[in-house]
Amino acid sequence: MVTTEAIQGALSQVMDPELNQDLVSLGMIGSLSINDDVVQLRVDLTTPACPLKDKIEADVRAALEPLGISKLDLSFGAQVRNQSSGQAHLLSGIKNIIAVGAGKGGVGKSTVAVNLAASLASYGASVGILDGDLYGPSLPTMLNICGPPQVTADKKLLPIVRHGLKAVTMGSFVAKDQALVWRGPMLNNALRQFFSDVVWGELDYLVIDLPPGTGDIPLSLAQMIPVGAALIVTTPQAVAIDDVRRAKSMFDQLKIPVAGLVENMAGFTPPGSDEIIPIFGEGGGQQAAQEFGVPFLGSLPIDPNVRICGDGGMPVVLEDRESPVSQALDAMARGLAGRLSVLAETGQSPTRPIPVDKSGKPGCAK
Repeated sequence: MVTTEAIQGALSQVMDPELNQDLVSLGMIGSLSINDDVVQLRVDLTTPACPLKDKIEADVRAALEPLGISKLDLSFGAQVRNQSSGQAHLLSGIKNIIAVGAGKGGVGKSTVAVNLAASLASYGASVGILDGDLYGPSLPTMLNICGPPQVTADKKLLPIVRHGLKAVTMGSFVAKDQALVWRGPMLNNALRQFFSDVVWGELDYLVIDLPPGTGDIPLSLAQMIPVGAALIVTTPQAVAIDDVRRAKSMFDQLKIPVAGLVENMAGFTPPGSDEIIPIFGEGGGQQAAQEFGVPFLGSLPIDPNVRICGDGGMPVVLEDRESPVSQALDAMARGLAGRLSVLAETGQSPTRPIPVDKSGKPGCAK
């Protein structure tokens, strides 16, 4: 009769393909029991959106096959890795904080941020999204958010929930036709309130949609909370490499690892045709990723439905799951989740806000 020790021994030979450690050492064996020759095994992946779940399942079954198990009841759960390892900070209940940025505006950064967050949530992860672009918030339109959030008895804000996402945006407090004419310190105070005065609760992922460029907000974020990783969004044309260079330089200075690069608007296929027209050129995103040594998470084709769904407050990845652009977004979300697991498990994600010197620049506090 097969024993739990024999099963554990076999599973200790199964490696997580991204972390390069065995499942037993990583604590991924969630439960194991034997009842009347039926082995019940639950493997806890490092993310519910694990991009290599099928391979892990195949490897587990192959490792256990020589044991002669009569029946294997194999299931999967998830224990999302925590980038902060128990360190206390403003958002201690959030396991992973991801900043989505770009070197300039107009590349579809907010569209990517919303759809990646929605895709992660569709796998069962608890996900929040923060509109970090205080001057030009996009979430009110993209998630159909109207009016202010509810306030608790102790005067804390409750995120507005849309499509399984906990969302907070300055657009909830400012009329659509009202310009926000604030200096840097006022922006920083508002941003801090979005962390200290919002009941985010326990989250696997918080996606922060940064404003375009390299201004105050990214620096303030890094000084307030440990941003675990960044995602850079760009477009295919060669000139985009200069914008990626600026964004990568900013994240390097802020000690934020770049989890990947996404190329948006990669080509258009006219209805009834198989021809892909590279309206904005081709290959710039992949070239930039190679030049700067960051993972390339893929390209997104131009699809009018992305705009239609976004204008209607519905992420396209939820509305039209089988379309090429939704499939690409889903693959990007799983790839990003995998990269975040690696960064957290290997200790590459920041565990605390960055120190600053007396000039306000990132560095060593004096």
